[in-house]
Amino acid sequence: MPAYEYMALDPSGRERSGVMEGDAARQIRAMLREQGLLPISVSEVVDTQPTRLGLLSMARRVNATDLSLLTRQLATLVRSGIPLEEALMAVSQQSEKARVRSVLAGVRARVVEGRTLAEGLAAFPGVFPEIYRATVSAGEQSGHLDAVLERLADYTENRQILQQSIRNAMVYPVLLTVVCVGIVALLLGYVVPEVVRVFEAGDRQLPILTQILIAMSDFIRGWWWAIIAATVIVVVAFRRWLRQPDARRRFDHFKLRTPLVGRITRGNNAARFSRTFAILTASAVPVLEALRISGQVVTNLPMREAVTDAAVRVREGAPIARSLATSKLFPPMLIHLVSSGETSGALEEMLERAADNQERELDGVVNTAVGILGPLMILLMGGFVFVIVLALLLPIFELNQLVR
Repeated sequence: MPAYEYMALDPSGRERSGVMEGDAARQIRAMLREQGLLPISVSEVVDTQPTRLGLLSMARRVNATDLSLLTRQLATLVRSGIPLEEALMAVSQQSEKARVRSVLAGVRARVVEGRTLAEGLAAFPGVFPEIYRATVSAGEQSGHLDAVLERLADYTENRQILQQSIRNAMVYPVLLTVVCVGIVALLLGYVVPEVVRVFEAGDRQLPILTQILIAMSDFIRGWWWAIIAATVIVVVAFRRWLRQPDARRRFDHFKLRTPLVGRITRGNNAARFSRTFAILTASAVPVLEALRISGQVVTNLPMREAVTDAAVRVREGAPIARSLATSKLFPPMLIHLVSSGETSGALEEMLERAADNQERELDGVVNTAVGILGPLMILLMGGFVFVIVLALLLPIFELNQLVR
């Protein structure tokens, strides 16, 4: 039976919401009336794509943390020998988020109808990515669903940890940049005009640096709205430009050529690719299918196209390592480990080792970049403040010279 989300009013007028299973929406309404509830809306649980209203869509999303947690709980219950539909119900009841409960209820409803777990997950592609569905499908076909779910739980947790570490590392430099820009804008917009007003009362010629500072202050005070509008327009235009495939490809090529950004981008995408390829290979997914799915998790467009081209060469009989090395976009360590895995027959193990190596290297590069960027921003901020103070002190120095 399909699952339905409902919203109803109890006798006291309070809203109640939840998920119920039934043959049709009419049956759900009848069941609600039997419970003394007045149904407001009843709709079948389906996948919802994120809308442009980001804040509103957050409540309807299942984020990486939720996916990692429910995968670990489901893997534990399935390994304990609990039937799949009961495990799905238990995980659904355990979750505190309505969206997670409704999605799991929808998956369970399809499993009860006789479909496979992979088919139930396929009804929610916005929640369960393709690697997730393909791995579960391979686990069901091989009869090792519990082991596959354990690997998926490890994969989602490792991926979440990697993304969280990068996100946390970027908080400090971003916050420092915002504070620096805010302080300089405050000095130029409010502090400088009050101090310069004293110098403008005289007829003396002000130093060039002071005149430049006054001009910048006047511009910010008079055109602050234009600066904000221009910034918003540039950001929106840049985001729209990136939606074009050719523009996105050029920008991603530029990121790969940039010294520090290119190393981080290459390491992050190589780690995602090798980790995904490893779990798919370990789950007995065919190599060509595993390459195709692994390429989808690569966010850099040239590297994704390199994986697609490599899959074509592998289909023609070329080794995986040599096919990936043709683009010269993947780290040499990854290529050598994949080649060693192909030769020794331990491709899964070598891919796991390559993923661990890339994640450690990426973590070191990000920490080093943050460690350099923090003091650099402080020095830059100090330089701006020094120039502003110097521009304010130069007229005072000249006045002292005239008095002497």
